[in-house]
Amino acid sequence: MFSSFSIRPWLIAFPALGIAAGFALRFWGFELWVPVVWAVSTVPVLLTLLVDIVVSLRRGEVGLDIVAALSMSAALLFGEELAAAVVALMYAGGQYLEGFAERHARREMTALLARVPRTTMRHREGQLEEIGLELVMSGDRLLMRRGDVIPVDGTVALGTAVLDQSALTGEAIPVQRKVTEAVLSGSTNVGEAFDLVALRRAAESTYAGIVRLVEAAQRSKAPMSRLADRFSMVFLGVTVVIAGGAWLWTGDPIRAVAVLVVATPCPLILAVPVAIVSGLSRAAKHGILIKGGKALETLARIRALVIDKTGTLTDGRARVVSVHAMPDFSADEIIRIGASLDQMSHHIIAQTVVAEAQARELQLAVPTGTLETAGEGIEGNVWGRPAVVGGVAFVASRIAVGSGAQLERSKTPGAVRVAVAIDGELAGEIVLADELRAGTEALLGDLRKLGIERIVLATGDRRAVADAITAGLSIDAVRSELTPDQKVMVVLSERKNGPVMMVGDGVNDAPALAAADIGLAMGARGAAASAEAADVVLLVDHLDRVVPAIRIARRARFIALESVYAGIGLSIAGMIAAAFGHLTPVQGALLQEVIDVAVILNALRVLQDNEPR
Repeated sequence: MFSSFSIRPWLIAFPALGIAAGFALRFWGFELWVPVVWAVSTVPVLLTLLVDIVVSLRRGEVGLDIVAALSMSAALLFGEELAAAVVALMYAGGQYLEGFAERHARREMTALLARVPRTTMRHREGQLEEIGLELVMSGDRLLMRRGDVIPVDGTVALGTAVLDQSALTGEAIPVQRKVTEAVLSGSTNVGEAFDLVALRRAAESTYAGIVRLVEAAQRSKAPMSRLADRFSMVFLGVTVVIAGGAWLWTGDPIRAVAVLVVATPCPLILAVPVAIVSGLSRAAKHGILIKGGKALETLARIRALVIDKTGTLTDGRARVVSVHAMPDFSADEIIRIGASLDQMSHHIIAQTVVAEAQARELQLAVPTGTLETAGEGIEGNVWGRPAVVGGVAFVASRIAVGSGAQLERSKTPGAVRVAVAIDGELAGEIVLADELRAGTEALLGDLRKLGIERIVLATGDRRAVADAITAGLSIDAVRSELTPDQKVMVVLSERKNGPVMMVGDGVNDAPALAAADIGLAMGARGAAASAEAADVVLLVDHLDRVVPAIRIARRARFIALESVYAGIGLSIAGMIAAAFGHLTPVQGALLQEVIDVAVILNALRVLQDNEPR
């Protein structure tokens, strides 16, 4: 789609200097040399264009570069050397402007690639050494200085990390990470230096994966661009018919030259790629990575939504939702005792209880005499008092029968109950659950306003849990207890309602994401398999970004088509005027350049902050 002119701006100098030299020679009285200079200045552009055409034809691509070559050749053949030089200047300048617009539109996505670090500082035998990222291994301890881009996923080992994640997520406010907390690669250290323990190699880290997705998106060719290629064939035929008709009707070949000049180049091949790339760039600024023009265009036409539950409709992480305490105990006491024991465990539920205690700013003790039964619970002494924390059955086996008779059972479907016993008696229980994301109902309402006609929940969880989560939500159907291949069938069955978008985050969602017209993955904490299978990846863990993603896609598509139709309409009007002798070849070239500049500037409106369509 983009010719080699985008990387050869110096070609503009030949016709520009030639035109200026020709007028200077005319002023000085060297009239005979004027057409020669104009013709010679056209030749480098024409020859380069012919090479581009041959290369395109070998790839099976036929575009409107042919019209440009025909107009320059015809102008030289029929003695319109100035028109030929003007066409060469305008065409080379238009291609350079197109390349400039593309680079401007890609700046958000290119920023991701430009920020990739090449080296890092590693602790080794009491010394610091600078090494290439390819040498970083899991477990290496790295020094992150102020201003460093975090090269690998890891955890804070020493100090407090203050991180700018705006390049990845669009969030402007820096975040803090303390010792043992996870750090996302691609973030920038805006605080004091800290030590990071690498969790994996650089090539396997989050940021490297994002960069690969960006590179794939930049290599993608949009279906609208292919549609533009097909339209270009029709436009080429119309151009030849009007030019040939004007010549046959009037017997004046100059009118045919003027028609060809007006049609060079067509806004069709300028507006579409600029608008599409602008849409990709705009989405990236919001933390939404769209893998190319095909995905962006399809996203603009979505009519049905299939959405996973865990990690998508819900937070995907168990958290404490309630604490049920016996009369002689307080909720904070239960959390404090349970979390003190759970500090000794690596179990995810234990870590959640500890996190809850930290959120409540409770002082924890270092337990003694601890004994953990893997997957069941842990017992020991806290502040000299015997305590047990774990599953209800595990704790019940360590205390007197019937001591928990008055304890209210959790009514939350799918909840995890963690019992706590103190001094041989049941003290209470901590209830953990994966709750609905805040603002989900408003999100579904916004999707309905955007024309999403059907919303279906597809989950592998139990029916009771799915029904409880979706109670009161604007969801048309609930499909529960699904295997990955059954999720695929749900996606395929919904296609009768229009293009389908699947939203998920787990490995089990990857097949359905690939099967959907548009797969959207929660990339901040989701599985790598889902991000690879998806067409759109949210780089920040906010499901509400789906709404601006659709709006940006629709705005980009609308503006692309708007530019194409307006540009082609103006070009055809100019061609008809030229056929009737109202435009000379030089005037036609100038008119077409005005049209080209107008459609490119219109396509760049996608980058604006106006409310998208």
